Amino acid sequence: MKENQPELLAAIAGAFDDEGISPRERKLAQAERQTATVSNKGHGRSETRTLTSTTSLSDGYVDWPGLGQCFKLVRQRTVHGKTTTETVFGITSLKRQQADAPRLLKLVRQHWGIENRVFYVRDMTFGEDACRARTGTGPHVLSLLRNAAINVLNRAGLKNKAAALRRHAAHPEEALALIMESG
Repeated sequence: MKENQPELLAAIAGAFDDEGISPRERKLAQAERQTATVSNKGHGRSETRTLTSTTSLSDGYVDWPGLGQCFKLVRQRTVHGKTTTETVFGITSLKRQQADAPRLLKLVRQHWGIENRVFYVRDMTFGEDACRARTGTGPHVLSLLRNAAINVLNRAGLKNKAAALRRHAAHPEEALALIMESG
């Protein structure tokens, strides 16, 4: 959940804020919540992710079609002795029966794996966010072409997409050969 939905973001943050409510209300709110924590070490850093989910906003409290649960995710990362903490909020259409807190934590992690593998390449290497095409079928066509280019590079086993694009810009015959092999 980003700041482009300020009312929803405020409602979700408020669902996890126990300040200013009675002890009875706090106890009820905390009893309904689920929490899961995972810690990892690797690549010179340690990271702990704690996800707390609630269904308290699902019963028409906010106007968001299909809302099953909302969650608060706290990421605490230590790199070279320096610790940073980031808190983000999210929503899902999955009901508690479909995804409890441990499963949501796993799904959020998988989402960012996809984000980093696919969308990062589209945004940073192919400049999708900077593209000025905004109307008609242009954005859709350009997105299809970017996806096709990424798939061709993946099939060729090229890990560094930026280096491959530079190489093929200098040697277009190699790019054509790659396309012909993929076809």
